Amino acid sequence: MANANNKVRFLTPKPPKPERPLFVFLPGMDGGGLLLRSQIPKLANHFDIRCLAIPADDMASWEVLVSETIALIEAEKQAGKPKRPVYLCGESFGGCLAMKTVLEAPQLCDRLILVNPASSFRQQPWVQWGSYLTQWLPTNLYPLSVIGLLPILASLGKIGRDDRRALLEAMQAVPQNTSVWRLALVRSFNVDENQLRGIKQPTLVIASGADRLLPSVVEAKLLVKVIPKAEMVLLANSGHACLLETDVDLYGIMQARNFLTKYEENLSLVSSH
Repeated sequence: MANANNKVRFLTPKPPKPERPLFVFLPGMDGGGLLLRSQIPKLANHFDIRCLAIPADDMASWEVLVSETIALIEAEKQAGKPKRPVYLCGESFGGCLAMKTVLEAPQLCDRLILVNPASSFRQQPWVQWGSYLTQWLPTNLYPLSVIGLLPILASLGKIGRDDRRALLEAMQAVPQNTSVWRLALVRSFNVDENQLRGIKQPTLVIASGADRLLPSVVEAKLLVKVIPKAEMVLLANSGHACLLETDVDLYGIMQARNFLTKYEENLSLVSSH
């Protein structure tokens, strides 16, 4: 029997709440699903949370990742209360996966959140060149390159010490050949404007103004221009890994933008009485 840890699966960071809206987090390049950690305490008051975990040695195609993600969401929908809404939140690499998932199975998702999606990868020539160089790095130098990438990936001064350590550990957990593969996936990512116009879900595109890795603000402007019900949220001083920053409150952002469904709002009213 295959080890469950060798399969794409959902992590459940808090006890399941099948009556609550389902919040599905699709992670960045690390694939670990654990870097939503600083947002979980507040989100868990309102949602039933699942974090996609992609094994460190997984080198599946976009098509396989999308079909596995869809199957996991479908299973959670069947296990929970009928008609509960599904919020799909993709960060960086996970933003690309979220777009592909919504386009493949639009009926699965009621709200879409894209956080510094790596769909902007093609606009950043130095990152593209760097992604090719990763495969040529000597094996003993690769861990050092990961450490060197940390200040580019995150505004470290805005992230608590434990979360900085978690970010580094998540990055170091991905072997070099997996990084090469996932970078190639992002380079090959291609969703055209006609497809984006087909995304009917209300969508929040969260962009970090101090993203040193990707041109996330430019990409966010492009996406909200094309996705019919999209709205941009600018985090002016945040870095790429913004969800780990102590002053970023994802639930607060959704609330301030009237992004919550009536189902969620009614549930909050009931639980407050």
